[in-house]
Amino acid sequence: MTGAVSPDRRRFLTAGAAVLGAAASAQLWLPAAARAAETPLPDGVFSLGVSSGDPLPDGIVLWTRLAPDPLNGGGMPDRVVPVEWQIAEDHRFRKLVRRGTAQARPEYGHSVHVDVRGLRAGRTYWYRFRTEGQLSPVGRTRTAPHPYSSGGSLRMALASCQNWQHGYFTPYADMLDQDPDVVVFVGDYIYESTPSATALRRHEGTGEPFSLVQYRNRYAQYRTDPDLAAMHANAPFVVTFDDHEVDNDFAGEIPQDPDKQPHDAFVARLTAAYQAFYEHMPVRATAVPDGPHIRMYRRLEFGRLARLNVLDTRQYRSDQATSQEGAQDPSLTMLGAQQKEWLLNGLKNSPARWNLIASQIMMAETDLKVGEGKLWFYDAWDGYQAERNRFLQEFRQVRNPVVLSGDRHLTMISDLKADFADPDSDVVGAEFVGTSISSNGDQDQEAFRREWDPRRPDNPHWKLLDAHRGYHLFDVHRDRIDAQVRVVDTVRQTTATPSTLARLRVRAGRPGVEVV
Repeated sequence: MTGAVSPDRRRFLTAGAAVLGAAASAQLWLPAAARAAETPLPDGVFSLGVSSGDPLPDGIVLWTRLAPDPLNGGGMPDRVVPVEWQIAEDHRFRKLVRRGTAQARPEYGHSVHVDVRGLRAGRTYWYRFRTEGQLSPVGRTRTAPHPYSSGGSLRMALASCQNWQHGYFTPYADMLDQDPDVVVFVGDYIYESTPSATALRRHEGTGEPFSLVQYRNRYAQYRTDPDLAAMHANAPFVVTFDDHEVDNDFAGEIPQDPDKQPHDAFVARLTAAYQAFYEHMPVRATAVPDGPHIRMYRRLEFGRLARLNVLDTRQYRSDQATSQEGAQDPSLTMLGAQQKEWLLNGLKNSPARWNLIASQIMMAETDLKVGEGKLWFYDAWDGYQAERNRFLQEFRQVRNPVVLSGDRHLTMISDLKADFADPDSDVVGAEFVGTSISSNGDQDQEAFRREWDPRRPDNPHWKLLDAHRGYHLFDVHRDRIDAQVRVVDTVRQTTATPSTLARLRVRAGRPGVEVV
């Protein structure tokens, strides 16, 4: 599906994200059998809304978390709570296709992850949850196309970096209007920073999160943003994490500041952070953490049109280099041996027209030094040059590779070169680094230009550079990808005016990006 949502359709979508009243729910859903007498649940158990994710041709993950007191541990009794769920072909739930009961367990924060199968490919569905007389908001989702379908189109949104303290998540209101089939979120869903007295919106708590309860509270706060909640309720998300879901610039089991976070303490922090991430994301049971480890890299297929490879660029990486020489050390790895081979095999053997890579951090070079010499961000792919360069060489043999990234809080759209040391080397792919949802707030555009424009001659592969807040929107067709950079005029108010900053295109069989 493509195209903007009509005003009537938007009103329906927004209404669908609201909790139905008890009278309406009685008409739509017959009550379940009476349960054994127990302490009744507090009101408002569905305060964090609903979401869906990781669409398959025949399945989808449905999510909610019971949390009547979301910023104080959740407020649930210490018992397992059965939660009924329904999924239907219509928003009135007259054409039910699946239903069942899931268990919301206290050891997982009373989160619910239902992996529904047996659905029809390329279809829109509606879903909801109910427990002890309380009814959730209604969610809307969509399955992936049939595995062998080669036609049609796919509308995809790319988002990242939403800092609660830097602003409201107003780009999601425009994203809702644009009605994507799927949202790809490439990291920094929360920020672990301490509360700031001068922030536009203050983080909960008294410091950085370290324990499971603290991370749960931080995620719950972010989930209460109304624009984010509405977007979650109206399209499936494909999520991965970057550093701020745990600790800034961490690498594997190495924190940013190992002198302040001993190894055992940081492993405990990883364990808490990964569990809270799982509890709040619409992901499958393959992502249930095993202590300080979580499996997040995975592959999703959208017919023969697009293959989406979702990376984990944090858990398996070597510690960051601290010099140019270190950045070129061939022993450094961003992905680890297993994930690297998984990615290369998936790219080379792909039957898809477009091979998309969701990478948390930028792959194209960013030379920060004006004039002779190089200066790189070592936390990005520039700090792992040998591995990055191998991928770029392999891209010559990959059909239509396109990298979707985040992290920078900037729109940075680039041609991917076979060798960034040689400006005349072949273009082998395209990269869209999405700007942030709110991180960096309403940036001073003149100051940004003064800092970054002098670097453009040293980075001729850059096609577009901008510092507005927003997201990227892609319409994927067999012969091209049409991209829009969607931006808002402010994140310092609860509403914003959206616009299209730029339109770009990637043509099948012609690596690189065109500004149109």
